[in-house]
Amino acid sequence: MTTDSTPTSGNGTLAGLRVVELGGIGPGPHTAMMLADMGADVVTVLRPGETESSRDGWAHITRRGRRIVELNLKDDAGLAELLRLVSVADVLIEGFRPGVTERMGVGPDVCLERNPRLVYARMTGWGQDGPWAQRAGHDINYLSITGHLNAIGRAGEAPVPPLNLGADFGGGSMFCISGILAALYSRSVTGAGQVIDVAMVDGAAVLGQFQWAMRARGQWSDKRGTNMLDTGYPFYDTYACADGGYMAVGALEPQFYAEFARLLEIDGPEAPGQFDFDRWGELRELIASRFATKSRDDWAEVFDGTDACTTPVLSYTEALANEHNVARGIYTEIAGDAGPVPAPRFSGTPSPVPAAPPRETVDPAGIWT
Repeated sequence: MTTDSTPTSGNGTLAGLRVVELGGIGPGPHTAMMLADMGADVVTVLRPGETESSRDGWAHITRRGRRIVELNLKDDAGLAELLRLVSVADVLIEGFRPGVTERMGVGPDVCLERNPRLVYARMTGWGQDGPWAQRAGHDINYLSITGHLNAIGRAGEAPVPPLNLGADFGGGSMFCISGILAALYSRSVTGAGQVIDVAMVDGAAVLGQFQWAMRARGQWSDKRGTNMLDTGYPFYDTYACADGGYMAVGALEPQFYAEFARLLEIDGPEAPGQFDFDRWGELRELIASRFATKSRDDWAEVFDGTDACTTPVLSYTEALANEHNVARGIYTEIAGDAGPVPAPRFSGTPSPVPAAPPRETVDPAGIWT
């Protein structure tokens, strides 16, 4: 154990903000990572021995920019140390099932009694109440009951899980961090902290407001693969190239489609028009046959610098070398691991360069004293 208690982040938009994270997986650590990226001083509390056991695992990567302490919360001394940190913290993040932190002795009532200004963020899949609140679940499950999973995929084929981006991180950590920042603003007005019930299923539902709005106007069908953004439109889809690579086509607006059709050379007088619905099957085949004549990189060169909304589908490895990604510095390497830099970007209080994930724990007695 080291005894260095210097905050890992000394500048950034959230410099000076103190955050306690009760260690978990997925969107909780991701939320803490983003807060640390913006300069917050984040202390992650793990069980004894957990740091070493997860040091080289995938969960370790999201712990960049913060300190780790190990506390036995079943022990009075460990619980007392955690409550001391909570008493001087601004934010607590926990990702256990409803009722767990109450049984541990660090539930919202206990923590807010000690620190009425605390923002207590509770991250769960199903929420703090409801008949499914105590169930286990993952991204695919939360998406499945919001209608989103049913909408993702091609007509006549099975729904396709969108990695774990939709509910875990889109509906989870992004809503958690926005809730934390909103509660901090409210505290600046009222002086009081509060509890935030962050449910991935809630956030995932909100992410689909665009689809619900289209559905309300008769512009979205429950039949998968027949709509504007789910591969139903032939000019919003991916197409295989001669080398097995793919191009992504998003030429929705007429002016962008016109550029796309011109560069793909399907704009002749006999070709189907963009909204010639009765000939969309023919149009799709025509687009597919044209893309099949060249490699992905050849087509990428054809569409480079245009407004055709047509781009190569890159692997994660290829994304690291993409000229736009490189020019903006979207990815970097931290302690030998490639990953994204902090976002968004601030003109007056730029985020610090993320510190490497800690490999050692620190003595909690030296933190925030």
